[in-house]
Amino acid sequence: MPVDIDISHVARLARLRLSPEELETYGRQCRDLLEHVARIQAVDTGGVEPTSHPLPMTNRFREDRVTPDTVLDREEVLGQAPNAEAEFFRVPPAIEDA
Repeated sequence: MPVDIDISHVARLARLRLSPEELETYGRQCRDLLEHVARIQAVDTGGVEPTSHPLPMTNRFREDRVTPDTVLDREEVLGQAPNAEAEFFRVPPAIEDA
């Protein structure tokens, strides 16, 4: 199903100065794209449930549990920090005084 498009008019609306070769190339590409969209729109989708993804998806949540395996030793973690003071990480200020 051929789709007619005046690419020079579209170029004028977009304020584009195109050469005759560019008008032909872009015109052909736009026609091909619009014909493809027209073919897709012609597909009978009656009875097809709308989806946001073609495959069924579920979230994989796990329970948040604190166990000895998930708790880090404070001294070990602070020992690996580039700069620590007492029980805290020392970081550069995010906001400087004016």
